Amino acid sequence: MSGDKVFNEAEKKKLNDIISEGMSILHEIDTLKEGLSETIKAIAEELDVKPGVLKKAVKIAHKAKFTEESEAHAELENILTTVGRTL
Repeated sequence: MSGDKVFNEAEKKKLNDIISEGMSILHEIDTLKEGLSETIKAIAEELDVKPGVLKKAVKIAHKAKFTEESEAHAELENILTTVGRTL
């Protein structure tokens, strides 16, 4: 496909519409992520836990991957124990 395609007026409108809508959605996502980060930091401070741990818990819960994460962690722990690199 050539990079110098000429778009008709209807195609230009569709391109402008999707780019504008996409930009708006991505801005909203950034705003929501920022708000979530601030909330996580505040709750983590209240509960005296690391914000990174709480953020990871949210992501794992969202993706419903606790079992997979737990298995990966167990494998990682086994490897580090095997080479004597645990504390």
